[in-house]
Amino acid sequence: MVNSAARKLDKELIEIVEVPKDDINWSSVSLSDVLNRGKRLEASRFNIEKIRYEEILKSNKYPLITLLNEEYVVDCYNGSRTKREYISPNNKNAVMFLGGSEILDVYPKTEKYLDYTNSKYESYKVKKNDILLTCSGTLGKISLVSDSIKNSLISQHVIKIRLKELQGYLYAFLKTDLAQCLIKSNKYGSLVSHIEPEHLKEILIPNPPIAIKKKIHDLVMESYSSRDESNKLIDEATKIMIDELELPSIEDLMKEAFSYSKDINSFSTKLSDLDGRLEGSYHIPLIDVIEKHVSKHANLRYLDDKALVKDIILPGRFTRIYVTKEHGVPFIGGKDLFQLKSETGKYLSKKAHKNRLEKELLIKENSIILPSRGTLGSVMMAMPHQIGKYAISDNLIQMQCEKDYVGYIYIFLNSIYGEKLIYRQKYGGVVNAIEPIQLKKVSVPFLKDVKKIELINNLAFKANELRYQAYKQEQEAINIMNKEVLGL
Repeated sequence: MVNSAARKLDKELIEIVEVPKDDINWSSVSLSDVLNRGKRLEASRFNIEKIRYEEILKSNKYPLITLLNEEYVVDCYNGSRTKREYISPNNKNAVMFLGGSEILDVYPKTEKYLDYTNSKYESYKVKKNDILLTCSGTLGKISLVSDSIKNSLISQHVIKIRLKELQGYLYAFLKTDLAQCLIKSNKYGSLVSHIEPEHLKEILIPNPPIAIKKKIHDLVMESYSSRDESNKLIDEATKIMIDELELPSIEDLMKEAFSYSKDINSFSTKLSDLDGRLEGSYHIPLIDVIEKHVSKHANLRYLDDKALVKDIILPGRFTRIYVTKEHGVPFIGGKDLFQLKSETGKYLSKKAHKNRLEKELLIKENSIILPSRGTLGSVMMAMPHQIGKYAISDNLIQMQCEKDYVGYIYIFLNSIYGEKLIYRQKYGGVVNAIEPIQLKKVSVPFLKDVKKIELINNLAFKANELRYQAYKQEQEAINIMNKEVLGL
């Protein structure tokens, strides 16, 4: 009865109220449209951009199939909700547990580990080349299960899509603006947005000849292969450094640091060593133990050494003026820093922030960037495609290093030992923070063998070049999808 009433209303002449088109984005919706879209009344279900993209798909030169077509898709699921029991990374069954933000990083890492053999985590398991799509909070972010995370467990807040073949083709489609708009139009929830695997069934995807699909697929697979190779080089450089320094594991160093304190983690410090800091975390014995061990095989140098670091910049706070992509510079924060291509959707005005961009915001060559607020200790070496083209927020510190040492410094600071030395400098009660003046007090052990320093530095540069190569391969795949398949 309701459907017949809707059809009748569609045929009737209804007076249209004039809406000021220049001030707001708007569109009219028929009652039958509301019914056909699951009786959903959220404006996002009927947004203008979505309607435009649906028209583009309808007029596509290739036949359309459903995104979860059974001919290609084996499974699509997001895992069950269950209480997690975290374990030590040293446990023989321990594997990384990754959430929606970690899967996007070029080198995913976490401090959370679960027992891979526990049957209640079965729905968290993935296989190599599964497509991952964030489905809670920040929606529609895409990643692929590569060698770096194939043995990990992935959160229920991530949809896993398993295909028989040509995973790279679907991956590239999901990365397009068209697919992102269609995915997000299905969101529900007021405080936290969500989508479900069943919502993907509504999305259509062009089905071009196999040659085009394979070309796109191969580029995506090559991109993830380059990322894996990059991560292996970083691991290799880190191992060389740790072996040369003859550093014990961080767990063994912790035991040594607190070997005199059996009942409670307590320690004393001299008045002369206070350095104006009264926080217990600043004086933890672990730092002294790390520096004692590395001093046996290396010379300690600090980040205030101008021969190593030219400048350390923390941008000042300012009123941000955002503009469209064509007139702005991509603007990234701490959460986006570790991704191959940060897609925040925020662009700073080139005109309004011209001076500030040149002096302190644009990413510069031979830089190491790290968060100055929130989760501290992680670092990222500036990638070639970011230099001069991306701007950092006032929650990131940029450290401009000498070219001969930037890779070496990055490898040490990126290690668990470097992370501890950075974290030691933090201050703040509710939100942890670090300033350039504190970062300058972080020490870096420089090996006495100059050739080893050069080798580690070169490995870091090769790893960074592979990340740039991975970026170009992925962008080429998405460009082919947009131009040759979608006709955008």
